[in-house]
Amino acid sequence: MTAAPLKIRRALISVSDKTGLIGQATRLRSHGADLISTGGTSKALKDAGLPVSDVADLTGFPEMMDGRVKTLHPAVHGGLLFLRDNPQHVADARAHGIAPIDLIYVNLYPFEATVASGADFETCIENIDIGGPAMLRAAAKNWAFVAVCTDTADVDTVLAELDAAGTVSSATLRRLAAKTYARTAAYDAAISQWYARQNGEEAPDWAAIGGRLQQSLRYGENPHQKAAFYVTGEKRPGVATARQLQGKELSYNNINDTDAAYELIGELGSETPAVAIIKHANPCGVATGASIIEAYTKALACDPTSAFGGIVALNRPLDEAAARIISEVFTEVVIAPGADAAAEAVFAKKKNLRLLITDGLPDPAAPGIFAKTVAGGFLLQDRDAGRITRADLRLVTKRAPTEQELADLLFAWRVAKHVKSNTIVYAKDGVTAGIGAGQMSRIDSARIAARKAEDAAETAGWPEPRTRGCVAASDAFFPFADGLLQAASAGATAIIQPGGSIRDDEVIAAADEAGLAMVFTGMRHFRH
Repeated sequence: MTAAPLKIRRALISVSDKTGLIGQATRLRSHGADLISTGGTSKALKDAGLPVSDVADLTGFPEMMDGRVKTLHPAVHGGLLFLRDNPQHVADARAHGIAPIDLIYVNLYPFEATVASGADFETCIENIDIGGPAMLRAAAKNWAFVAVCTDTADVDTVLAELDAAGTVSSATLRRLAAKTYARTAAYDAAISQWYARQNGEEAPDWAAIGGRLQQSLRYGENPHQKAAFYVTGEKRPGVATARQLQGKELSYNNINDTDAAYELIGELGSETPAVAIIKHANPCGVATGASIIEAYTKALACDPTSAFGGIVALNRPLDEAAARIISEVFTEVVIAPGADAAAEAVFAKKKNLRLLITDGLPDPAAPGIFAKTVAGGFLLQDRDAGRITRADLRLVTKRAPTEQELADLLFAWRVAKHVKSNTIVYAKDGVTAGIGAGQMSRIDSARIAARKAEDAAETAGWPEPRTRGCVAASDAFFPFADGLLQAASAGATAIIQPGGSIRDDEVIAAADEAGLAMVFTGMRHFRH
């Protein structure tokens, strides 16, 4: 269906965010549009000297119940919904004194921002918009006769067409209608998710996810796939909330890998300088150190071949010295909680390197959701916010880990949480020595991690791989003793794993026989 170009004779404006309001309303008036408005919006327009009618004058009812009821009236919804080319609709409108409304501009109560601010239950409830979504949905249904605007960019689009042609095109009207339903759907999704959390519902009968377009991407994982980046409004430090200071536009894979990198670095906290290098959403080197330079150097040495073209995440602000070292290796993205001017100047010479700055580190224990589509539906789960401390560990072998082994076990465990399953992570002195990721067999992961360590030693000219005297972390239990023994043969002296296998006794006996220390976490960290 197409429609005739629309002339705007009457516009209803009711906005919570009044940015640009006066200028836009003035331009609508210049095109001959009469203005109708509500509450604070009406006052702002009148204060600016613009002629405006109150909705209360239109409906014959005052705003009431603290503004909860003001636009829910046939004079408003009839003006939005009646079909101008339907004789019966026109007759009904004339009989009841209903005049057409040709444009509506509503930006909704800031529910998402209110929740993000930590407001209490009642305040969040009062920021659920009722009249706004009702008007927007009504106008969008009647798209051929109403230009519906949900944000200031939509009004600018309409004004541009009015300036050029005096009317709004059918194509624009349809696009605005589609956008409106997406906006109200995302708004309702945010409300429903919040309500479910307040009620403690783990699996509500209906689930919805909404987001706002952040970036149209050149392509997805591969050039033949279309893609875009949407943000939910969650104020979690990371790629969605970061400021890009320089470099090419982020790609789909850049965004995915950078998110993985920063979530991992958040796991390590900010007490000790730490660096994570990520390739294809898996860490290829993670290290702590006395400085960011030391941590980066050690992380790079874990797997320098894989680090080429990777993502680097820091848990401290970037300084000039660290920037110089990092810029010596081809790197796609660097993300950090800050950077000084000298560091920015160093990176400015690398025009293709993206530098992202955040306002902090993500909290690994904070709640959140994770979604994945499958044929015919989607899987929805909590973000993996599981945390293990020393107090949670259960010693199952005759030998207890030393203090250094214990520190390394917890470090390796936190890294393993962010590696694709099945995974084995070798670590020593707060540095990953070898990472085996995403294998179908756990023993293969142990072998690959050892081989990575051997390759790194050969590249660096070390007399032996770093796995000698290391610890090993397994993201899930060892189903057989062979994986544990493979780790021992690589040089591991202590093991951390969830436990829970029907063969735990066999695995524990093998550890005792090999003189290993082993602790159980009671928590698994599969990552698919």
